[in-house]
Amino acid sequence: MAHPERNERQRLRPAPLLFEPSEAAADPEHFFDLESMDDPKELLARATELTLAFRAATDRAVEFQAVAAAQLADPRRFDRLTAADIAERAEWTEDYAKKMIEFGRSLLNDPKP
Repeated sequence: MAHPERNERQRLRPAPLLFEPSEAAADPEHFFDLESMDDPKELLARATELTLAFRAATDRAVEFQAVAAAQLADPRRFDRLTAADIAERAEWTEDYAKKMIEFGRSLLNDPKP
């Protein structure tokens, strides 16, 4: 799950996450042009930026998963899903789905400014 203190720190310093052209993404040896960098200092800096960007993206995606799980499990919905149903759709265990539903509810009840 996302760590609040880490989330805030990462949001303060967003790293650019550029999408690769489809022809570059098709090449398994190509990864955000890192393989073409000769300067190790530049390589370390760009790889670090990408690492931070992917971590931040992962944290945000997990938050959106949690919100969606909470919304799908909302007892006010006529088409509400059980934790088991959500777990199956998301390829989670049922226990993890329950934790994500609770996390999502906390996010919905305490939105960030």
